[in-house]
Amino acid sequence: MNNPTLTWNLVHDVHELLAYQFMVNALQAGTIVAVMAAVVGWYMVLRRQSFAGHTTATMAFPGAAGAALAGLPTALGYYLACGIAALAIGRSSTGGRGGAGGRGGRGGESAAIGVVQIAGLALGFLFLSLYSGVLEQLEALLFGTFLGIDRGQVLTLALVALAVLAALAVVGRPLLLASLDPEAASARGVPVRALDVGFLAILGLTVAATSQITGTLLVFALLVAPPAAAQALTPRPGLSLALSVVFALLVMWLGLGVSYFSIYPLGFFITSFGFALYVAAKLARRAADAFRHERRPSEPAPVAVVA
Repeated sequence: MNNPTLTWNLVHDVHELLAYQFMVNALQAGTIVAVMAAVVGWYMVLRRQSFAGHTTATMAFPGAAGAALAGLPTALGYYLACGIAALAIGRSSTGGRGGAGGRGGRGGESAAIGVVQIAGLALGFLFLSLYSGVLEQLEALLFGTFLGIDRGQVLTLALVALAVLAALAVVGRPLLLASLDPEAASARGVPVRALDVGFLAILGLTVAATSQITGTLLVFALLVAPPAAAQALTPRPGLSLALSVVFALLVMWLGLGVSYFSIYPLGFFITSFGFALYVAAKLARRAADAFRHERRPSEPAPVAVVA
């Protein structure tokens, strides 16, 4: 295989991408991961739980390193560590007043997340020092790669995505209400605390699956940037959710395509495109607000009343 070179002929470049089975697998896996991350990330950003998502992503690092140390599949380490971290954060944060979704539980949630993140990073570096073999794959572990994705991994990601999306389809409406107004949701009989823990478990599954493509440090970019950009453009839930999926697919496909023709890791391009997308969305929103403000008719000056 010769070193690929990006050209101005888009058709030729796409044809070259699809000529190799590992790139087909990567595109399929990336598409699955992008859709799942966009939907889950949309709720995560709406619920202001980005710190929880970042910590859960950090826990994928000791999970993968620990699995390598124990001679287990790396993917198993991702899922176990992210799942345990999500449940630990959920149990700790719901112990506070009002649960994780309530305003009273935010302080307890932040403290629990910080403790979990510190413990995870310490364990990750301990596992690395105990098993130097994982150091050879450290760059791919932290920053992602499209190499080595086989058909079995694609099918596993598809099953995880179906489970995650099915769960969100069932609890989506009450979860949305609990995210926007937990007190009103609780008054209507919505199990807010159970939804808090359940969503964190869903977030853990999503992070574990996404980390295998983007790397443990940069999964956060795919979870946050497309949903944040979509919510910056429109407050309408349905439209912003659809835009989040479109943006995530765009970031993932561009990242995979450019990374194939480059010497730099996939995660770098996903992060760069995601950041650029978010900045563009914020600028577009400011421009639209300024345009509406200029078109708004000015109010007449008050007339002084003379007695």
